[in-house]
Amino acid sequence: MPAVVLRPNESQDQLLKRFRKKVVKSGVLSTVRRKRWFISKSEVRRVEKKKAMRRFKRRQMSKVSE
Repeated sequence: MPAVVLRPNESQDQLLKRFRKKVVKSGVLSTVRRKRWFISKSEVRRVEKKKAMRRFKRRQMSKVSE
C-alpha cells in the first residue's frame, strides 16, 4: 500500500496529488478492478488471445502504412 509523509511547507493538495500518483504507479487500483469479479481460466485465455490478435493486426497495419 502506497504511503506518503507530509513534507515541510507542503499543502494538503500537493500531498494528495503525490499520493494519487503513487497509487496509480503501484497498480493497486487496476489490480482491484481486475479482481472484482471471478473470471475463469478459460475466459482469461480467450481474452488474452483476443488481445494478442488485435496487437498483431495493429502491428501489421503499421508496417503496411510505412
